[in-house]
Amino acid sequence: MTDPRDDLLLLDNQLCFAIVTAARNVVSLYRPILEPLGLTHPQYLVMLALWERSPRTLGELADALALEPATASPLVKRLEAQGLVRRERHPGDERRLDITLTEEGAELRAQALEVPGRVMAATGLDPDDLARIRDALAPFAGGPRI
Repeated sequence: MTDPRDDLLLLDNQLCFAIVTAARNVVSLYRPILEPLGLTHPQYLVMLALWERSPRTLGELADALALEPATASPLVKRLEAQGLVRRERHPGDERRLDITLTEEGAELRAQALEVPGRVMAATGLDPDDLARIRDALAPFAGGPRI
């Protein structure tokens, strides 16, 4: 009898399937955790980048998130509609769009501090486990933008 792991075309042997399935499941795990903050997972990622540094240009924000600016722009517009960020044209360069946290957006960070702990509780993983998984995925994280 042959070892099923020897068949390179088995679905369960595909790295892409394992990553896509894991990503979908992890994002769905975040949904109820982020709901009280009024954020979707992509919006949460934008806020994380802005909590690290604000203001950022739309291009800088897109780079940090490995997105095209055209993909990041609607996320920023929705966050602006929620009163969490402000989009402003740069005075010296009308082509440059600066994204800044509002006071409400900055204050939301205090509530978001609970998110990582709730994710760890929901997954049963500790910080070392999460770091190992993150580091194992690092070679794949620098791929093409969406």
